[in-house]
Amino acid sequence: MQSSDLKNLKIAVVGAGYGGAAAAKALSLLGATVDVYEQANQIREVGAGIGLRPATINRFREWGIFDAIAKVSSPSEYFEILTATAEPIMKEAWPAAGEQTYTHLIHRGDFIDALLGVLPEGMVHLGHKLETIQDRGDRSVLTFAGGETVEADLVVGADGIKSVVRRQLFSDKGPVFSGEHAYRTVIPVDDAHGMVVDDNLRMYIGRGTKIYLLPLRHRGQVSFDITALCPDSTWAPQVTKDDLLATVEGFDERLVNITRDLDMGTVSIRAVYDIDPVDTWHSDSVVLVGDAAHSMLHHQGQGANSAIEDAGALADALRQADSLKEALALYQATRKPATDELQRISRQGWTEEEIDDVFPGQKPVTAAPQE
Repeated sequence: MQSSDLKNLKIAVVGAGYGGAAAAKALSLLGATVDVYEQANQIREVGAGIGLRPATINRFREWGIFDAIAKVSSPSEYFEILTATAEPIMKEAWPAAGEQTYTHLIHRGDFIDALLGVLPEGMVHLGHKLETIQDRGDRSVLTFAGGETVEADLVVGADGIKSVVRRQLFSDKGPVFSGEHAYRTVIPVDDAHGMVVDDNLRMYIGRGTKIYLLPLRHRGQVSFDITALCPDSTWAPQVTKDDLLATVEGFDERLVNITRDLDMGTVSIRAVYDIDPVDTWHSDSVVLVGDAAHSMLHHQGQGANSAIEDAGALADALRQADSLKEALALYQATRKPATDELQRISRQGWTEEEIDDVFPGQKPVTAAPQE
Protein backbone atom coordinates (compact mmCIF):
# COMPACT_ATOMS: atom_id res chain seq x y z
CA MET A 1 0.00 0.00 0.00
CA GLN A 2 1.11 3.57 -0.60
CA SER A 3 2.64 5.42 2.32
CA SER A 4 -0.18 7.96 2.20
CA ASP A 5 -2.78 5.18 2.40
CA LEU A 6 -1.02 3.59 5.38
CA LYS A 7 -0.88 6.92 7.22
CA ASN A 8 -4.64 7.35 6.74
CA LEU A 9 -5.35 3.86 8.10
CA LYS A 10 -7.12 3.71 11.46
CA ILE A 11 -6.35 0.43 13.24
CA ALA A 12 -7.93 -0.98 16.41
CA VAL A 13 -6.06 -3.83 18.10
CA VAL A 14 -8.13 -5.95 20.49
CA GLY A 15 -5.91 -7.35 23.24
CA ALA A 16 -2.60 -6.18 24.73
CA GLY A 17 -0.84 -9.53 25.04
CA TYR A 18 2.17 -10.64 22.99
CA GLY A 19 0.42 -10.52 19.64
CA GLY A 20 -1.49 -7.31 20.28
CA ALA A 21 1.49 -5.36 21.63
CA ALA A 22 3.75 -6.59 18.82
CA ALA A 23 1.15 -5.81 16.16
CA ALA A 24 0.68 -2.33 17.61
CA LYS A 25 4.42 -1.66 17.42
CA ALA A 26 4.87 -3.07 13.90
CA LEU A 27 1.79 -1.33 12.48
CA SER A 28 2.53 2.02 14.12
CA LEU A 29 5.94 2.00 12.40
CA LEU A 30 4.02 2.05 9.09
CA GLY A 31 2.59 5.44 10.05
CA ALA A 32 -0.92 4.16 10.73
CA THR A 33 -3.01 5.41 13.65
CA VAL A 34 -3.11 2.51 16.10
CA ASP A 35 -5.11 2.07 19.31
CA VAL A 36 -5.01 -1.00 21.54
CA TYR A 37 -8.04 -2.04 23.61
CA GLU A 38 -7.40 -4.39 26.54
CA GLN A 39 -10.14 -5.79 28.78
CA ALA A 40 -8.01 -5.93 31.95
CA ASN A 41 -7.80 -2.85 34.16
CA GLN A 42 -4.10 -3.51 34.66
CA ILE A 43 -1.56 -5.63 32.80
CA ARG A 44 -0.36 -8.52 34.94
CA GLU A 45 1.16 -11.44 33.09
CA VAL A 46 1.47 -14.50 35.32
CA GLY A 47 3.32 -17.68 34.54
CA ALA A 48 6.99 -18.30 34.06
CA GLY A 49 9.68 -18.27 31.37
CA ILE A 50 9.63 -18.50 27.59
CA GLY A 51 12.25 -18.56 24.84
CA LEU A 52 12.29 -15.90 22.13
CA ARG A 53 13.67 -17.58 19.01
CA PRO A 54 16.25 -16.06 16.62
CA ALA A 55 13.59 -15.12 14.04
CA THR A 56 11.69 -13.26 16.75
CA ILE A 57 14.84 -11.46 17.88
CA ASN A 58 15.39 -10.37 14.27
CA ARG A 59 11.95 -8.74 14.30
CA PHE A 60 12.85 -6.84 17.47
CA ARG A 61 16.03 -5.56 15.83
CA GLU A 62 14.00 -4.51 12.78
CA TRP A 63 11.55 -2.60 14.99
CA GLY A 64 14.35 -0.98 17.02
CA ILE A 65 13.33 -2.58 20.33
CA PHE A 66 16.00 -5.26 20.76
CA ASP A 67 17.77 -3.37 23.55
CA ALA A 68 14.58 -3.23 25.62
CA ILE A 69 14.22 -7.02 25.32
CA ALA A 70 17.92 -7.74 25.88
CA LYS A 71 17.89 -5.90 29.21
CA VAL A 72 15.45 -8.40 30.69
CA SER A 73 16.54 -11.64 29.02
CA SER A 74 19.47 -14.05 28.82
CA PRO A 75 20.87 -15.50 25.56
CA SER A 76 20.80 -19.29 25.24
CA GLU A 77 22.87 -21.35 22.78
CA TYR A 78 21.00 -24.67 22.79
CA PHE A 79 18.30 -26.78 24.37
CA GLU A 80 18.66 -30.30 25.68
CA ILE A 81 16.22 -33.18 26.12
CA LEU A 82 16.90 -35.78 28.81
CA THR A 83 15.19 -38.80 30.33
CA ALA A 84 13.43 -38.56 33.66
CA THR A 85 16.65 -39.69 35.34
CA ALA A 86 18.74 -37.03 33.54
CA GLU A 87 20.31 -39.26 30.89
CA PRO A 88 20.87 -37.35 27.61
CA ILE A 89 18.59 -37.94 24.65
CA MET A 90 19.58 -35.06 22.39
CA LYS A 91 21.20 -31.64 22.41
CA GLU A 92 20.41 -29.19 19.62
CA ALA A 93 21.46 -25.62 18.82
CA TRP A 94 18.50 -23.30 18.42
CA PRO A 95 17.49 -23.02 14.73
CA ALA A 96 19.28 -19.94 13.43
CA ALA A 97 17.65 -17.10 11.52
CA GLY A 98 20.28 -15.43 9.37
CA GLU A 99 23.18 -14.41 11.58
CA GLN A 100 21.04 -14.60 14.71
CA THR A 101 21.71 -17.85 16.57
CA TYR A 102 20.73 -17.18 20.17
CA THR A 103 17.33 -17.71 21.74
CA HIS A 104 16.66 -15.21 24.52
CA LEU A 105 15.10 -16.61 27.70
CA ILE A 106 12.71 -14.20 29.37
CA HIS A 107 9.97 -14.09 32.00
CA ARG A 108 6.50 -13.64 30.53
CA GLY A 109 5.82 -10.62 32.71
CA ASP A 110 9.08 -8.94 31.71
CA PHE A 111 8.30 -9.63 28.06
CA ILE A 112 4.88 -7.98 28.18
CA ASP A 113 6.27 -5.03 30.15
CA ALA A 114 9.08 -4.55 27.62
CA LEU A 115 6.70 -4.70 24.64
CA LEU A 116 4.19 -2.31 26.15
CA GLY A 117 7.00 -0.03 27.29
CA VAL A 118 8.00 0.73 23.69
CA LEU A 119 4.48 1.80 22.66
CA PRO A 120 3.62 5.51 22.67
CA GLU A 121 1.84 6.81 25.76
CA GLY A 122 -1.92 6.75 25.33
CA MET A 123 -1.96 4.01 22.68
CA VAL A 124 -3.16 1.30 25.10
CA HIS A 125 -6.66 1.67 26.55
CA LEU A 126 -7.29 -0.56 29.59
CA GLY A 127 -10.68 -1.66 30.92
CA HIS A 128 -12.17 -2.21 27.46
CA LYS A 129 -13.91 -5.59 27.35
CA LEU A 130 -15.13 -6.32 23.83
CA GLU A 131 -18.76 -7.43 23.64
CA THR A 132 -19.56 -7.32 19.92
CA ILE A 133 -17.89 -6.67 16.59
CA GLN A 134 -19.80 -5.65 13.46
CA ASP A 135 -18.02 -6.22 10.17
CA ARG A 136 -19.37 -3.65 7.69
CA GLY A 137 -17.04 -4.58 4.84
CA ASP A 138 -14.79 -1.57 4.43
CA ARG A 139 -14.64 -0.94 8.19
CA SER A 140 -15.76 -2.50 11.45
CA VAL A 141 -17.41 -1.33 14.66
CA LEU A 142 -16.39 -2.51 18.11
CA THR A 143 -18.76 -2.25 21.07
CA PHE A 144 -17.30 -2.55 24.56
CA ALA A 145 -18.91 -3.27 27.91
CA GLY A 146 -20.50 -0.02 29.05
CA GLY A 147 -21.61 0.89 25.55
CA GLU A 148 -18.55 2.66 24.11
CA THR A 149 -18.10 2.09 20.37
CA VAL A 150 -15.05 2.42 18.15
CA GLU A 151 -14.87 2.35 14.35
CA ALA A 152 -11.73 1.29 12.49
CA ASP A 153 -10.57 0.60 8.96
CA LEU A 154 -8.82 -2.50 10.29
CA VAL A 155 -9.49 -4.48 13.46
CA VAL A 156 -6.71 -6.80 14.63
CA GLY A 157 -8.15 -9.57 16.82
CA ALA A 158 -5.37 -10.38 19.28
CA ASP A 159 -7.69 -11.42 22.08
CA GLY A 160 -6.32 -14.88 22.80
CA ILE A 161 -7.59 -18.44 22.88
CA LYS A 162 -11.10 -17.34 23.93
CA SER A 163 -11.18 -14.63 21.24
CA VAL A 164 -14.47 -12.78 20.90
CA VAL A 165 -13.42 -11.62 17.43
CA ARG A 166 -12.80 -15.17 16.24
CA ARG A 167 -15.98 -16.60 17.75
CA GLN A 168 -18.26 -13.89 16.34
CA LEU A 169 -16.81 -13.68 12.83
CA PHE A 170 -14.72 -16.71 11.91
CA SER A 171 -15.25 -19.85 14.01
CA ASP A 172 -17.55 -20.73 16.86
CA LYS A 173 -15.48 -23.77 17.84
CA GLY A 174 -14.29 -23.64 21.42
CA PRO A 175 -10.85 -24.46 22.89
CA VAL A 176 -9.78 -28.13 22.83
CA PHE A 177 -8.54 -29.83 26.01
CA SER A 178 -5.19 -31.59 25.57
CA GLY A 179 -5.53 -34.05 28.46
CA GLU A 180 -2.70 -32.27 30.30
CA HIS A 181 -2.13 -29.82 33.12
CA ALA A 182 0.67 -27.27 33.31
CA TYR A 183 2.18 -26.26 36.68
CA ARG A 184 4.51 -23.27 36.43
CA THR A 185 6.50 -21.19 38.85
CA VAL A 186 9.77 -19.27 39.17
CA ILE A 187 12.25 -20.12 41.91
CA PRO A 188 15.69 -18.81 42.92
CA VAL A 189 18.57 -20.56 41.18
CA ASP A 190 19.90 -21.48 44.63
CA ASP A 191 16.76 -23.56 45.20
CA ALA A 192 17.30 -25.62 42.04
CA HIS A 193 19.46 -28.25 43.77
CA GLY A 194 22.37 -27.72 41.38
CA MET A 195 20.30 -28.44 38.25
CA VAL A 196 21.01 -25.04 36.63
CA VAL A 197 24.59 -24.79 35.38
CA ASP A 198 24.28 -22.45 32.37
CA ASP A 199 21.73 -20.46 30.34
CA ASN A 200 20.27 -23.33 28.33
CA LEU A 201 16.79 -24.83 28.42
CA ARG A 202 16.48 -28.46 29.51
CA MET A 203 13.48 -30.74 29.31
CA TYR A 204 13.16 -34.04 31.17
CA ILE A 205 10.59 -36.51 29.85
CA GLY A 206 9.03 -39.43 31.72
CA ARG A 207 5.83 -41.41 31.63
CA GLY A 208 3.10 -38.86 31.12
CA THR A 209 5.15 -35.98 32.53
CA LYS A 210 7.61 -33.41 31.19
CA ILE A 211 9.67 -31.06 33.34
CA TYR A 212 11.17 -27.88 31.88
CA LEU A 213 14.03 -25.94 33.51
CA LEU A 214 14.43 -22.55 31.84
CA PRO A 215 17.16 -20.38 33.41
CA LEU A 216 16.49 -16.67 33.93
CA ARG A 217 20.04 -15.70 34.91
CA HIS A 218 19.38 -11.97 34.65
CA ARG A 219 16.84 -12.47 37.47
CA GLY A 220 18.88 -15.00 39.43
CA GLN A 221 15.97 -17.38 38.92
CA VAL A 222 14.85 -20.44 36.98
CA SER A 223 11.45 -21.17 35.49
CA PHE A 224 10.27 -24.59 36.69
CA ASP A 225 7.43 -26.07 34.65
CA ILE A 226 5.72 -29.44 34.98
CA THR A 227 3.37 -30.67 32.25
CA ALA A 228 1.50 -33.82 33.25
CA LEU A 229 -1.28 -35.97 31.88
CA CYS A 230 -4.56 -35.43 33.72
CA PRO A 231 -8.20 -36.02 32.68
CA ASP A 232 -9.55 -33.04 34.66
CA SER A 233 -10.50 -30.41 32.06
CA THR A 234 -11.35 -27.71 34.63
CA TRP A 235 -9.75 -24.52 33.29
CA ALA A 236 -8.09 -23.68 36.63
CA PRO A 237 -8.05 -27.01 38.53
CA GLN A 238 -7.41 -27.45 42.25
CA VAL A 239 -4.10 -29.28 42.74
CA THR A 240 -2.17 -30.14 45.92
CA LYS A 241 1.55 -30.59 46.60
CA ASP A 242 0.96 -34.34 46.83
CA ASP A 243 -0.63 -34.27 43.36
CA LEU A 244 2.49 -32.58 41.97
CA LEU A 245 4.79 -35.05 43.69
CA ALA A 246 2.84 -37.93 42.18
CA THR A 247 3.46 -36.54 38.68
CA VAL A 248 7.26 -36.49 39.19
CA GLU A 249 7.58 -39.94 40.76
CA GLY A 250 10.56 -41.72 39.24
CA PHE A 251 12.31 -38.51 38.14
CA ASP A 252 15.80 -37.50 39.20
CA GLU A 253 15.73 -36.94 42.96
CA ARG A 254 16.86 -33.35 42.53
CA LEU A 255 13.75 -32.61 40.44
CA VAL A 256 11.61 -34.33 43.06
CA ASN A 257 13.23 -32.17 45.76
CA ILE A 258 12.54 -28.98 43.79
CA THR A 259 8.89 -30.03 43.59
CA ARG A 260 8.77 -30.90 47.29
CA ASP A 261 10.15 -27.46 48.20
CA LEU A 262 7.68 -25.45 46.08
CA ASP A 263 5.49 -22.79 47.63
CA MET A 264 2.13 -23.75 46.14
CA GLY A 265 0.96 -20.16 46.46
CA THR A 266 3.39 -19.20 43.69
CA VAL A 267 2.47 -22.02 41.28
CA SER A 268 0.31 -21.20 38.25
CA ILE A 269 -2.00 -24.19 37.70
CA ARG A 270 -4.07 -24.62 34.56
CA ALA A 271 -5.46 -27.19 32.19
CA VAL A 272 -3.78 -27.03 28.79
CA TYR A 273 -5.91 -26.12 25.78
CA ASP A 274 -5.39 -25.22 22.14
CA ILE A 275 -7.79 -24.70 19.22
CA ASP A 276 -8.35 -26.56 15.97
CA PRO A 277 -6.98 -24.78 12.89
CA VAL A 278 -9.22 -21.90 11.77
CA ASP A 279 -10.00 -21.96 8.04
CA THR A 280 -10.17 -18.19 7.53
CA TRP A 281 -8.33 -15.54 9.54
CA HIS A 282 -9.63 -12.39 7.89
CA SER A 283 -12.44 -10.49 6.20
CA ASP A 284 -11.92 -7.21 4.32
CA SER A 285 -11.48 -5.21 7.55
CA VAL A 286 -10.77 -7.72 10.35
CA VAL A 287 -7.81 -10.03 10.89
CA LEU A 288 -6.69 -12.48 13.59
CA VAL A 289 -3.20 -12.77 15.06
CA GLY A 290 -1.55 -14.91 17.74
CA ASP A 291 -3.60 -17.27 19.90
CA ALA A 292 -6.83 -15.87 18.49
CA ALA A 293 -5.81 -17.31 15.11
CA HIS A 294 -3.87 -20.42 16.06
CA SER A 295 -3.53 -21.14 19.78
CA MET A 296 -1.19 -24.12 20.11
CA LEU A 297 0.11 -26.39 22.85
CA HIS A 298 3.36 -25.25 24.46
CA HIS A 299 5.45 -28.34 23.66
CA GLN A 300 7.41 -26.56 20.92
CA GLY A 301 7.62 -23.25 22.79
CA GLN A 302 6.25 -21.41 19.74
CA GLY A 303 3.12 -19.63 20.94
CA ALA A 304 4.62 -16.22 21.70
CA ASN A 305 7.10 -16.50 18.83
CA SER A 306 4.30 -17.19 16.37
CA ALA A 307 2.40 -14.14 17.61
CA ILE A 308 5.44 -11.94 17.00
CA GLU A 309 5.94 -13.43 13.55
CA ASP A 310 2.27 -12.77 12.79
CA ALA A 311 2.71 -9.10 13.68
CA GLY A 312 5.76 -8.80 11.44
CA ALA A 313 4.13 -10.62 8.54
CA LEU A 314 1.00 -8.46 8.80
CA ALA A 315 3.07 -5.27 8.62
CA ASP A 316 5.07 -6.70 5.70
CA ALA A 317 1.89 -7.55 3.82
CA LEU A 318 0.44 -4.07 4.29
CA ARG A 319 3.61 -2.59 2.79
CA GLN A 320 3.75 -5.02 -0.12
CA ALA A 321 0.12 -5.32 -1.27
CA ASP A 322 -1.83 -2.78 -3.32
CA SER A 323 -4.88 -2.77 -1.05
CA LEU A 324 -5.96 -3.70 2.47
CA LYS A 325 -7.97 -6.64 1.15
CA GLU A 326 -4.98 -8.02 -0.76
CA ALA A 327 -2.70 -7.44 2.24
CA LEU A 328 -4.85 -9.51 4.58
CA ALA A 329 -5.02 -12.35 2.06
CA LEU A 330 -1.23 -12.23 1.63
CA TYR A 331 -0.74 -12.27 5.41
CA GLN A 332 -2.88 -15.38 5.83
CA ALA A 333 -1.20 -17.13 2.89
CA THR A 334 2.20 -16.40 4.45
CA ARG A 335 1.50 -17.38 8.05
CA LYS A 336 -1.27 -20.00 8.10
CA PRO A 337 0.72 -22.93 6.61
CA ALA A 338 3.46 -22.42 9.20
CA THR A 339 1.12 -22.20 12.17
CA ASP A 340 -1.03 -25.12 10.98
CA GLU A 341 2.11 -27.25 11.04
CA LEU A 342 3.18 -25.96 14.45
CA GLN A 343 -0.26 -26.74 15.85
CA ARG A 344 -0.01 -30.26 14.45
CA ILE A 345 3.48 -30.91 15.77
CA SER A 346 2.71 -29.41 19.16
CA ARG A 347 -0.15 -31.85 19.62
CA GLN A 348 2.30 -34.71 19.23
CA GLY A 349 4.23 -33.85 22.39
CA TRP A 350 7.67 -35.34 22.91
CA THR A 351 8.32 -39.07 22.80
CA GLU A 352 11.32 -40.76 21.19
CA GLU A 353 9.50 -41.21 17.88
CA GLU A 354 8.22 -37.65 17.90
CA ILE A 355 11.65 -36.21 18.59
CA ASP A 356 12.87 -38.02 15.48
CA ASP A 357 9.89 -36.67 13.52
CA VAL A 358 10.56 -33.07 14.54
CA PHE A 359 14.36 -33.34 14.27
CA PRO A 360 15.03 -35.89 11.51
CA GLY A 361 18.32 -37.67 11.90
CA GLN A 362 18.81 -36.70 15.53
CA LYS A 363 18.96 -40.19 16.98
CA PRO A 364 18.44 -40.31 20.75
CA VAL A 365 21.55 -41.05 22.80
CA THR A 366 19.40 -42.97 25.28
CA ALA A 367 15.89 -44.21 24.59
CA ALA A 368 13.19 -41.99 26.03
CA PRO A 369 10.49 -43.55 28.22
CA GLN A 370 7.23 -43.77 26.36
CA GLU A 371 4.24 -41.78 27.57
